Amino acid sequence: MSRFSEVKFKAVTSFQRRLANPLSTRMPGQILLETTGRTSGLPRLTPVGGRLIGREFWWVSEYGEKSQYVRNIQADPKVRVRINGMWHTATAHLLPDDDARARLKSLPSYNSAVVRALGTNLLTLRADLDD
Repeated sequence: MSRFSEVKFKAVTSFQRRLANPLSTRMPGQILLETTGRTSGLPRLTPVGGRLIGREFWWVSEYGEKSQYVRNIQADPKVRVRINGMWHTATAHLLPDDDARARLKSLPSYNSAVVRALGTNLLTLRADLDD
């Protein structure tokens, strides 16, 4: 990762962790992803932007395997997703062979624009809903 990308990553993730995520998790319409902390074992909430297609929820991580929630998924793929105010249990999958930039074109435009602008290592993810 270049020095610029590293500085950008630290600045964006600090902003997200301290301001954006705490506010977003309180918004009733925000899609939330709940993972299990890989060391703490505690539930971790992350606001995400994506789209439900059938029984699959698709989204793109802006920092790929460097994202904490992606690392949590690697340790335990069982997740919960809150969509339209309803929680769903699911199994998450990392899809490194999927074209994340092309995938963003099929996802909500505002979130996709932010992910494209801020992201440095895009990674497609899919959660298969159990219920």
